[in-house]
This record gives sequence, C-alpha cells and structure tokens, in this order.
Amino acid sequence: MAKASKFQLAALPANASPVSVEMHPVLQQLIREAGANANWHSNVTQLPVYQAARAADAAYRGRLALAAVVALRANEGRIRTTCLQLLEGLSRMTVELSEADYIQLLQAYGLVFDAPSGGSAAPNPSIVSDALVFPVGLTLGQLEKTTKKRGLGTSLAAYLAQFLAATERESTGYRVRDIGKLHHRLQVILGLADGNSRPVVTFPTGDPFGQALNEFAAGLPDADATTLPWLKLFQLWQKASGGQPTAKLRKELDAAVVAVGNENVYKQSSKWLQLLLTMPVVEHSNTVDYNNGHTYTYTSYTYLLDANAVVAKGMVWSLLPLLDEPLRQQVASLAGKCYRKIPGKGPLAVGLGNACLFVLSQGGLPGVAALAQVRSKIKQTNTQELIANHIEKASQKLGVSAAEIEDMAMPDAGLQNGRVHEEFGEYTATLTLLEGKAEVQWEKAGKPLKSAPSALKSTHAEELKDLKTTQALAQQTFLAQRERLDRGFVEERRIPFAWFQQYYFGHGLMAELVRPLIWRFHQVGGSFTDALWLDGAWCDNQGQPVELPSETDTVQLWHPVLADSAQVLAWRSLLDARQLRQPLKQAYREVYLLTPPEERTRTYSNRMAAHVLKQHQFNSLVKLRGWRYSLMGAYDKGYESDSAKLLVPGHDLRAEFWVSEVNADGAWNDTGIYFYISTDQVRFTRANADEPLPLPEVPPLVFSEVMRDVDLFVGVASVGNDPLWRDNGGLVQYRNYWENYSFGELGEVAKTRKLALERLVPRLKIGKVSEIKGNFLEVKGKLRTYKIHLGSGNILMTPNDQYLCIVPDRSVKTASTAGVFLPFEGDAVLSIILSKALLLMDDDTITDDTIVRQIKQR
Repeated sequence: MAKASKFQLAALPANASPVSVEMHPVLQQLIREAGANANWHSNVTQLPVYQAARAADAAYRGRLALAAVVALRANEGRIRTTCLQLLEGLSRMTVELSEADYIQLLQAYGLVFDAPSGGSAAPNPSIVSDALVFPVGLTLGQLEKTTKKRGLGTSLAAYLAQFLAATERESTGYRVRDIGKLHHRLQVILGLADGNSRPVVTFPTGDPFGQALNEFAAGLPDADATTLPWLKLFQLWQKASGGQPTAKLRKELDAAVVAVGNENVYKQSSKWLQLLLTMPVVEHSNTVDYNNGHTYTYTSYTYLLDANAVVAKGMVWSLLPLLDEPLRQQVASLAGKCYRKIPGKGPLAVGLGNACLFVLSQGGLPGVAALAQVRSKIKQTNTQELIANHIEKASQKLGVSAAEIEDMAMPDAGLQNGRVHEEFGEYTATLTLLEGKAEVQWEKAGKPLKSAPSALKSTHAEELKDLKTTQALAQQTFLAQRERLDRGFVEERRIPFAWFQQYYFGHGLMAELVRPLIWRFHQVGGSFTDALWLDGAWCDNQGQPVELPSETDTVQLWHPVLADSAQVLAWRSLLDARQLRQPLKQAYREVYLLTPPEERTRTYSNRMAAHVLKQHQFNSLVKLRGWRYSLMGAYDKGYESDSAKLLVPGHDLRAEFWVSEVNADGAWNDTGIYFYISTDQVRFTRANADEPLPLPEVPPLVFSEVMRDVDLFVGVASVGNDPLWRDNGGLVQYRNYWENYSFGELGEVAKTRKLALERLVPRLKIGKVSEIKGNFLEVKGKLRTYKIHLGSGNILMTPNDQYLCIVPDRSVKTASTAGVFLPFEGDAVLSIILSKALLLMDDDTITDDTIVRQIKQR
C-alpha cells in the first residue's frame, strides 16, 4: 500500500470496513488540523476534531476508536503518532463497543492468539509486550466496566482466556510489570464471566514458587470462608510492582491479611519463604544461530520469573504485621540470597531483596538487628548504602545515632554468659557460644548425648525449630558484630561507660565477643587506662587488677598504634601465656606508620604500588571491608586509572587506592571485565573534596587502618598467592612479579605472622625439625628440606630451590591444625603454613602422587 504524504492519510483498501469508511474523512480532518499546528501533534486534545469527539455519544467514539487503530497501522511517522494520541484520548472516555468490537480492537493492537492452520507454529513469545505501544490497559478498563453492566459472553470470554494465557507466558522482560497489571485485570474480568464471585487467580508456572501458588489456589474449596479472602490477597500481591508499597496498598494488604486470618497467612507464607530459600538457580545453555554458519552459545540463569518476583514482593510486604523472630530470620535470609551475584546477570533478585530490606526496616529494633546481619553478607555498595539509609531513618525516629541504634538492636538470642538452657521433657539442650561458634549439646539425666534425640522430632517439632532458629541467630549476630567491631577501629568511637556496660559488657551475646578484647578507658582530664577482662576483673598487661572504671569514663576499642612497642609486646605475652584467642586481630594487629619515603612524597604513598591482583577477588575484598569500587572493563574507561574509595565519616576523610587495568591479549572475560589490575598510589582527601591531604595530617590510627586494608587486598588478591598461577597460563610478562612476590620481602601482615610463628613453632610438634630463617619457615623432612615463605605460603625445596606446588583446600580447616592454639582468628595463610609444615616433616609418608612426584624430581 502506498504511504500518505505529510498531511494525507493512506488510501483505504477496497475491503475496508464500514466503520473505517465512515470515519476516514474525520481522521483526515484531524491530520490537517494537526499539520496546521506549528507544533504539529503536540496538543491533539485541543483540536476541533478531538473536541467534537468528546461532545459526541459513546457509540460514535467507539467507531472512531476502531477506525483510529486501523489508520495508525496503515500510516507512519507523525500521522501514526497523531492517530495514537487520539486513540489514547478516546480510551479515557466512555466508549460503546460490542463484544465483537472489543475483540476486533484488541486484535488490531496485535493481540491475535489463534495459531495458524495446523496449529504447529509456536506462539509469538512477545506478543503482549509488542502490543503495549497501544492503550491496551485503558481498553481493558473500558471492558471491565462494560462486563460489570452486562456480563461476559462466551466468545469474548474465550478470547480473554487466550489473552490471559499469553500474559502468563510473558513472565520476564522489561515490560513485565505492565503485563502483570494486564494479567490481574484479565483475572478480574474473567472472574465475573459465569456470575461466580470467586476470582480466577493464576501464576506463571515457570518456577517452583508459581507452581506452588497455583496448587494452593486450585486446592481452595469453594465453601471455605477463607477462599475468597485468599484469592483477593493473591490479587493484591500481583499489584506489588513498585519499589515500596503505597499507603493505599499497605492498608489493603493489612485488611486482606486480617480477612484470611493472621495465623493462616503466617503459616503458609513461612512455607513459601522456605521454598524461595531452597529453590535452586537453574542454569540454561542457549545457542544463537546467525544463519551464516556462525553460532553463539551463552549461559543464562533462572531463579524466579519476573512476574512471580512481583508476587513474592507482595507476600513479603504483607508480612509486616506478622513479623516475629523466626519469620524475621527467614526474611533476612531471603534478602541475603536475593543479592547473591549470578554470572552475567548481577544480583539474583534485587526487587525482592529490596522488599525484604524494607520490611525489616519497619520492624523496630529487632528489624534493625536483622538488617545489620544482612549487611555483613552483602558486597554490593548500593545495597550497603540502602541498608545504611534504612538504619539511619530508624535512628532518627528514636532520636539516637545510627551506631547507637545498632547497639540497641543487637539480639542476645536469650543467652546469659554465652549460653542458654532449654528443657524438652527429660532432655536438656544447652546452646553455647564459644570462640565464635554457636553449638548445641544434648544431655539426658546429666549424661551427654551425641545429637538431638530422634523421639523429640515428633513430640517437640516446633520447639526444635525454634532452637535451630536461635542457634542461627546467635551465630549470625556474633559474626556480624565481629565484622562491625573490626571495621570500627578506624572511627575511634568512644562509648559512655554506662552504655558500654548495658549493650556490650553486660549483653548476653556481645559479652562473649568483647571480653577477650583490650579496651581503653578514658577518664575526665585526659588520662586513660588500658585493660582486659581476666578472672572476673579488669587487668593490665601484666595480669594485675586495675582500678574499676567510673560512670564518667568513656570506652574505646584499644589499638596497638595507640601504645608503644613494649606495651604491645606485653599484651601479646599475656594472651599467649593464658592461651586466650581474640575473636579479631587486636594485640597482634599490624601497625602502619609513616615511612621516610611517604614523608617525602607528602600527599601519597607508593608502599602498595606495582602489584598485580585478580580483579574479581579484589572487588570482593574491598566491598567486604566497606570500600567502594566498580569493576573495570574493556568496554568503557578501562584504559584509565581508577580507584577504590573508603569514606571515614568520623574524621571527614576519604581514602583512595588507585589501580589500573592490566590490558593484555585475552585478559578479560566474556562480559569485557579485566581479569587483572595493577596497583598504584594510596591518597587521602577530605570527604567532599578532591585535593589530596598531606599524609602527616591524617590521624595515625586512620592511616594505619587504611594501609592495613590495602595490604590485605594485596596480600589476598595478588597473583603471587596462587600456587598454580604460573603453571596455569598466568600472563608471561608478570612471571617475574609472581616469583618476587611468592618468595620476596615480607609485608606487614606477613611480619606479624612471623612474630606469631616464632612463638608458636617451638611449642609444636614441628618445633624439633623447623625454624624461622629470614622470610621462611624451614622444615627438615625425611627426604628433603623445605622453605615455606611466610608471606605467600609457597614452598621451595633445597638444595636447588625447586618449587613445590601444594594447593590447600581453603574451605576446610585441616585436622592437623585444629588443636593448635592460634592467638587470633582470620589468618588463613598462618594455618596453611602450619598445615604444610606438619605434612612435610613426614614427607616419606605422603601418598599424593602429584606431591611425591615433585619431591622425587631432582
């Protein structure tokens, strides 16, 4: 068909409908009026033809709408746009259409669902999405009003059922929210088709969650008083398309939950939450054929269909008035799962995760505590900031600081002095938090049992479930608060002694974390006392009691940069003598002071420059420590320097660790992200400025903690730590770096490790055949002598410094070091070195063929 000129509609075909013939002159007049307007179609509602349609009857507007959709499909450009604007305007007015007219109108939008003859062709997977350029929702709104007045005929009901099925197939994509609204509206319309008050509610079946909801809805009996309320609640869940529930939706959800019954919603939602927690992420292999002999295969992952993710959000929002500790822990666990990163996709289900965070944020102090637990597991910077904003808003409501509200929100899991007893008839369970591990011991009449009695699983199922929830809460809270304290050194926070007594020292759970730590008590006038809780009293580094703190004191977590070397060594000696393991590195914490080169460069440090790091591992580490960083890729500014940044609000400072991409052949993955980065300067600026701050003006504790973080990033993410990197295709141009790092000078972390080993080795089994020599732990085996580098843990064999590759299983704590006292937690390389030493001292008993072959090779 020949297209029209600028102001001329395309000619009608010979078989045009009577309606199109009638309205063609009207539409042509509209185009002329729009073309005469200087802004062309910018104000169609003011044109005479449009105003005449407003004044006409509903039947006229219905015929004009049918003609408009035919005309806009036959024309292009501004004419098409003008017709579309007319159609949208008419759809907002009352129109009169027969059922056949409605089918014709919707089909003109492209919503044609009948398969071609033979029925073999697959349906268009995006038929509904493609039709959303038309006012489909407005048309269904008109249809809904019509069916309320005159019912729904068989042919239109059958057509709408096909439409509904099509919306269920299109459960993913960027228009899924719009399709979800259509899906809900179609259900409402079809629910009135046979005069029955029971709505038809269905969910996409492409994941186990949708299947479970459909089975539940189908199993609701017609005669049950909760059936209709359940189905109406489901319909509300399908409306949960926003970032947060509107006030109106929250009110509707609360009323619907009451109608179903709080207990019913609680019980069923808990089951569905558990399903969401256990549902797997399904991996799909997809191949695209470009019809030119080339194909492209990629992997995609499915967890929850987008439409069902909206429903899950609605379910989570509806739990606000029902939250107790078990349900809160389920929501918190689901939030953690939703932010799990999936290759090529990013976080698993951001919208659902955000819904979980919102619900927790509305749960008062217990909710804030759950948010703090979730934050310790999440690496995404934007999500960390979202959680911080939720906590900040909660703190403003209560009139306290964000740090104080986190203190107040810490759950104690019912613990007193690190333990709680639960009676189950003749059995007793004792939950104990010991050295950071929450464990349950069972006994009967004073005799210990190996596990929970099987008989209780039927008689005390709910109580056992509650005990398991309490155990998980105690473990998660301890780990979250340990990380919070470790990252809090840099803030130098001082806490009033009374607050410290209530929320730390006297807290049933936190006491187990804070009592093995050293604290500085600041007195009025500027004096202070450093003390550790030993044998029921505050003691100095000689183990002698000190004067009790007063109510006017403030308390700060002690840091070795605040003391001289003699005091630090005294604290270490006391911990070693008492075999007191600190839950985080404190007495043995590395100290980083300004060096002469840094004083000369003045505004930056090159101490951590010129290292090659694995970028993805670096990215995980920096986010775990609260830094901000974006992966560098070959697609944007990968050719420039970038940096990881840490804000230190308490000092109005920002630390920057500069890095650059390692751009080599094949040095990026399928998504264009570089595998490796090289390190550069460390700088400090004011939080809202770019001008570098002279290093001497940075508080010593802040400088030390920032440099410690950077040393951690280098020490863990460096390719020099990977024993297989050189032999598994590591970049040729950086082989020398790998050699130098693997067996070169020690960083501060390795120096601290060396000090610890100097104390440990003589007390261990390996002491008779091992000694510290320079940067190595030298171990004399039966076959050869081995030098284990104290920085990387890599091994050289004498006499020719032959490299020995032993790859440790980092996911399992080896039995060989399980009984060894280590003065601090968190140094995996220390455990690896001891494990390798214990293995190699008896090298004649090693059975691993790979290791034996290397040892015997000369």
